[in-house]
Order: sequence, then structure tokens, then C-alpha cells
Amino acid sequence: MKKLVIALGGNALGKTPEEQLELVKKTAKTIVDLVEEGYRVIVGHGNGPQVGMINLAMDFAANNGANTPLMPFAECGAMSQGYIGYHLQQSIKNELRVRNIKKNVATVVTQVVVNEDDKAFTNLTKPVGMFYTKEEADKIAKEKGFTFVEDAGRGYRRVVASPQPQEIVELETVKQLVDNDSVVITVGGGGIPVVEKDGLLHGVPAVIDKDKSSAKLAKDLDAEMLVILTAVDRVCINFNKPNQEELAEVTLNDADKYIKEGHFAKGSMLPKVEACVDYVKNTANGQALITSLERAKDALHGLTGTIIKR
Repeated sequence: MKKLVIALGGNALGKTPEEQLELVKKTAKTIVDLVEEGYRVIVGHGNGPQVGMINLAMDFAANNGANTPLMPFAECGAMSQGYIGYHLQQSIKNELRVRNIKKNVATVVTQVVVNEDDKAFTNLTKPVGMFYTKEEADKIAKEKGFTFVEDAGRGYRRVVASPQPQEIVELETVKQLVDNDSVVITVGGGGIPVVEKDGLLHGVPAVIDKDKSSAKLAKDLDAEMLVILTAVDRVCINFNKPNQEELAEVTLNDADKYIKEGHFAKGSMLPKVEACVDYVKNTANGQALITSLERAKDALHGLTGTIIKR
């Protein structure tokens, strides 16, 4: 059976528990469609709104006399993995039962090793948590050693690093579950960032790009395909311009060319294309697919989507 690593975008999840529980029912249908097609499915996902919500709540409680300790960011990431994983595995299991498919579903709280010398740790760019006044931010920075930046006129927010994934700590556990034909949810939010010191792991305040971690996972599992599900059916060049063009198939050379020409936005399509390129470059016969959640099954049959290949 072919292995598919699926990276779910934010449109597959929700910003509140109620919204998310409804949205993941639709997400589960897509995932079970692919199970019915005969694939072994491994699911990665983002956690931007969710980890932000958790971090915001913890910050607010700790700074407003609620006798709550300030929660480290790595722990907030772990909480988001459990919360999103619970919703996904429940919805996928329910959809499997509706279709009378007997298959286990499991969420693995996943750590991902990063290099503490990664230049991202000296160039903090990822905003997290709540907004503060300059005076509040300066006070917390002095007390906690956090770094704050002004965010679009809305106040000051803490920023953390966004380093490259180096190693998936729970990879062997994931492999065992996949080999046992389970649907596995892993590298949530890109994984909990950890560094290795003297052979031991330690959590660090950072956010790993979930598409890059999913690409790393697909390589390490020898998956036949990396599938990145987003809000559009196909990748476009000249996006939102009169000469916009949908791409059905992109070679590595074409992808590198389009990246250099600046066709893909940094905060949206660029990391997805870069993750696909990295995966395809580092596998013998792997292909990557970018398409919408709603049309994933059609895309695997060649009816839509953008394939990235050698």
C-alpha cells in the first residue's frame, strides 16, 4: 500500500473548539476517502490559531492575578497537538465507523529536533501570543528575557524563532503505527521544537513550519507522495494578476525558477512549494501534490492539483 503524508492547512481546522469540531468532520471525509482509495495515510497539521489561543490564555492568566504559572511556549505547542489531535482522530474514527472500515487512528505528540545554532534563533520572526503596550512588553522582556516587536500598529507581541527541522524524535513509533495500518496524526504544528544537549532533549520557544516538518516526515517514511492541502485547487504564477496561470505540473527546475522570480508569497504559497521541492529532491521517485482539501481525491486521479516532480 502506498503511503501518503498529508499536510493540512489552516482551512482544515478552526479558530475555536466549536468551529474546529465542525470543520474537521469535513476534513475527516477527505482523509477517509483516501483510505478507501487504498492509501496508508499519515497526517500533519498546522496549529497557528490554536497555539496562539492557548498561549494568549496562559499569558493573560499569568499576568492578571489568576495564580497561574506562565506556560513555556513548547508546552503550549504540546497542548495544541493534543487538542487538535483529539478532534481529528475522533472525527476520522467516526467517519471510518460510518463507512464500516475497521482501522485504528492515533495521535502521536511529536518532538522535532532543531539545531540550536540555527540562524533563526538570532533572527526571531514568528509572532506569538497576546498584544501588549510598549511599557508592558519592556517589563516582561526584562523579567523573562523575551523579545517583543511592534505588530502592525496593534501593539507589541513576543516573537520566537522558526528553525529548520532536523530529526523527528518519535519517528520509529510513527513507523510502527503506519506498518500496523493505522491512520497516524503527527508533527502537529510542525512538531514541538527541541534541542539536544549532552544526549538529552530540551524544549525551546520556537515554531517549526508544518509543511517543512511534513516534508521531512515523508522523506523519513519513504512515502510515495507528499500532499499539501490548502485553500486553492492549483498553484498559480502571476497570482491575482490579469495573466494569472494555473500550474498542473511543475518540474524542480521550473519550481526553482518561479521561486527566484518571486511568484509565491512568503506567508502562504512559498513555504509549501519549498517543502515540496525539498521532498522531491531528496527522494528517488517521490512526487508532491498541492491542492485543496475538497478536491484531494480528484487531484490524486489527475483531475486537478499541482504535481511537483523531477
